[in-house]
This record gives sequence, structure tokens and C-alpha cells, in this order.
Amino acid sequence: MNRYFNTEGSCRPKEHYMVNLGSRLQEIRTYYINRGKYFVINRGRQYGKTTTLQLLANDLKPDYLVIAMDFQEIGSADFQDEASFSIVFAKIFLRACQQMRPNDYETLARPVSDFLLEKERHTLQELFTRLSVVCKDSPQPAVLIIDEVDNAGNHQVFLDFLALLRTYYLDRENKPTFQSVVLAGVYDIKNLKRKIRPDSEHQYNSPWNIAADFDIPMGFTAKQIQDMLLEYEADSRTGMDTAAVAEEIWQYTSGYPYLVSALCKLLDEKIARTTDPKHAWTAHGIAEAVKLLLSKSRPLFESMIKQLTEYPEMKHMLHLILFEGKQVNYNPYHPIVNLASMFGYIINKNNSIQITNRIFELCLYRLFLSEEELSNAIYNEAQGNRNQFTEGGRLNMDLVLERFAVCFHDIYGDNSEPFVEQYGRKFFLLFLTPIINGSGNYYIEAQTRDARRTDVIVDYLGERFVVEMKIWHGNEYHERGEAQLAGYLSYYHLTKGYLVSFNFNKNKQTGVRKIQIHGKEITEATI
Repeated sequence: MNRYFNTEGSCRPKEHYMVNLGSRLQEIRTYYINRGKYFVINRGRQYGKTTTLQLLANDLKPDYLVIAMDFQEIGSADFQDEASFSIVFAKIFLRACQQMRPNDYETLARPVSDFLLEKERHTLQELFTRLSVVCKDSPQPAVLIIDEVDNAGNHQVFLDFLALLRTYYLDRENKPTFQSVVLAGVYDIKNLKRKIRPDSEHQYNSPWNIAADFDIPMGFTAKQIQDMLLEYEADSRTGMDTAAVAEEIWQYTSGYPYLVSALCKLLDEKIARTTDPKHAWTAHGIAEAVKLLLSKSRPLFESMIKQLTEYPEMKHMLHLILFEGKQVNYNPYHPIVNLASMFGYIINKNNSIQITNRIFELCLYRLFLSEEELSNAIYNEAQGNRNQFTEGGRLNMDLVLERFAVCFHDIYGDNSEPFVEQYGRKFFLLFLTPIINGSGNYYIEAQTRDARRTDVIVDYLGERFVVEMKIWHGNEYHERGEAQLAGYLSYYHLTKGYLVSFNFNKNKQTGVRKIQIHGKEITEATI
């Protein structure tokens, strides 16, 4: 069977094109399993946790008794009391033990199978007594792997289960137990938020303070993506530049596993089927794949929107970062920062918060802007006249800036400086969105986004535009910004750029002008 890019469920090397995780598995084995660590792999949704656990289990089996479980098999009713949880845990444990040879299974699994027959002894304490016997009698060290532990996080019986794991871990010399325990989920089990009764307050409480910090990177590097593409290229022979394509995919995804696979899948199964495959696997093809990715509802994006709705403070923080260029310190002890990091929406970049990847930024911009589109006058103005901005399939960005300057002045010209600083960039994006919708994308360069300056990169039918938006802070700063834009154009191999300057100087000259600097032509709209 031909391999393909997979975005549904876990990936298998024989069936799917995937990044080689051999080095990652070796690190986990060396620094965690072999050293008898109990640890938690908590990462955002669709971050490759299940794939990693399944490959890890297979990698460990020659040397360990591996018990791999999935708590998605356990329903809410099974967490109601000790007896229910102990019974279902024992049943799943026995199924996981069936990897053993028949004679070994008969011997080692008997303590747990006998436990199921003794109805009067269905307690967690008794369950752990039987698990201890299994670990003691096993000729190989036992490793317990549990995926999707989020399902258990809101139940007291699971906290009691963790407490017993901790007790046996601390007294392992007298109570034989698992060599290593691996738990995986989105939420950090060390900081479970539980609400046991409807009328009780939420509390952070977990007996899992024995867990070692798991700091092995789970994302993909551009080199790892390239190695995967080399395998694909050996089969498909598209003629792509694998290094350049891998770098471009990484620039959009920052190595987020699902997003990498999703873009590759769209390039292979959608873009390459409607054009020359060599042309599909290019920067332009990747931009088209991004557009397709964002054009449909995806579980990952649905989950993001759900979390932002549930945690409005997190939504407000991300809004400030994206639209006002606010620099927010990365403080892992701040509950909202910790939460956004745990969900995988932000990363620590030089002690400041940065959105994890460009695609998440695009998703967030679309969400925030869509909440205002129908009621925003400047959006409606662009929407009603969108056809005038394109000619012969090309976007007239000069006209976009000219009309935006006029519309913004007419609608918002009397507003105060703080108002413009807060909303100016948002209004430009609201103006731009209906013009390029369906045919183009835009994204914000994170390294230039701050309270004074933001660069918007627009891709429209294979043509790229760099638009700098900045707040006026004097002539010296303004001239320096123009020089920076010229340098940025060189980076993109462009000869023309665009500048939107929000100027509060009473003697300013509004309108659009063209300037030449360092061999580059810049169209500047002063508002």
C-alpha cells in the first residue's frame, strides 16, 4: 500500500509519511524510562502525543513489560467510586497484558484476573496490591503508559489513584511497583483543576508532585520535515526543492505536528492534483494549502475557539498581543499565561509571549475580525467596493492604501490618539480582509510586531506584498522605519513596499506619496 500523509489519529511508519521519531524515543528511554522516572507529557491537541506513546511502547517491549492504556475507554460512570474504577482499570490492564506470551500471561496476569472475581475486594488499595505482585513477578521491569488522562482529571477517584501511585513510588524498595509511569494529555496533571461537587469551588489539587519535568521537544524542526519530504519525493518525484519547501512549511507551522501533516496532505491530495506537482510544492502552493486549511472547520481550531470562549481573559490577552503589539512577559506562574501555554497557543520567546505559530495567528485574526465584520463601517466600505482593487487577477495595493486612508479619515478621523493606537491596525486588516478573501492570505511578522510597528505580509495569487503599519513617533523614528522596510523588502527579494503611518502631528500632510530609499520604492499612506 502506498504511504500517505495522515491527519486522522496516530501515524504508523509503514502506512504514513511521517517525521522519524527515533532520536526522540531514544531520549525518552535514556533520560526517563531507564532512570525510573514518573512523568507527564502534556502538549496541545493533535501534537503527536498518541503517536509518540505508541512508538515508545513498541520500542520498549524487548526490554520492558509495557502496559499501554487509553483512558478514553473509561466512561464517566466508571469514575463514580473505587469499585467501578478499579474494575474497569483491571479489565483494560488485562487487555494490555495480552501482548505477553501465553504462559507469561497466565502467570503474571493472574493476580489481576483473580481480583475481578473477588467482588467484595474491589478497592483501589486491593488493586494496587495485585499490581504490585505483577511488577514483582515480572522478569522485566514494568512500564505503565496511560494516554488521554484528561478524561479522568475531574474525578476524586483518579486523584486517589495518583496518590497510591505516589505512595508505591516513594516506597518502591518495599512495595514493588512500576519502573516508570508515563501519563499523557493536554492538561498538566500536576495542576489538576477539579470540581468534585456542583456547589464547591474549583481547586487545584494533585498528589502528582513526584513527576519529573518532561522537556524533550515534541515539535518538528525544518530538517526533520525535509527528511520526511525526501522520502515522499523518492516515491513521487515532483522535482521540489525539499529544503526550501520544508523551511516554508516550518515558517507557517513552527513544527506543530498536526499542522505540518495537514499542509503536506493538502499539497499532495489537493493542490498537486490541480496543477503541476512541481509548482504545487512551492511557497505559492503552500500559501494555497494554508488558505484551504483555514477555509474549513477543523477540530484543532474548534477547540481553540471553545477555549477562548471559556477563558475570556486568555482571549483578551491574545487580542492585546495581536492588535496592539503589547509585550506581555512570559510568567509561567500567571494562571492565564500557564493555561495558554498548556493549550499550546503561546510560547516563551526571549521571556515574552509569542503566538505559537503563524497558522494559529491567522486563525485568531480571522476569529477576532469576524466578530466585528458585520457591524464595522470600514469593513462594509471595502466589502461594497472590493472589485475595484483587482485588475487582470492582480491586486492593486496602491489603491488599497489610498482608499483605506480616505475611508479611515472620513469615519474615524476625529478620534483620539489612544483610540487609533488601539484599533488602527485592526481597521486596516478589516479593510483588507474582504478585498483578498478567497484569493489571498495575510500574516503578521511576529518579530516586527510591537507597540510601534507591525509588518503585514500579503500573498495574493502568487504575488507578495509587504505592508508596514506604524504609529508616528517623530521624524527620526519614521526615517529609521522606512530604512527598515527597505531592508525587509531585500529579504523578500522585492523592489516595492507599502507603509501605513498613523500620524498625530498637527502639521502632518495626509494622503499617499511615493518615496525612493536604498533602491526600493515605497508607497506611503499617512493618516
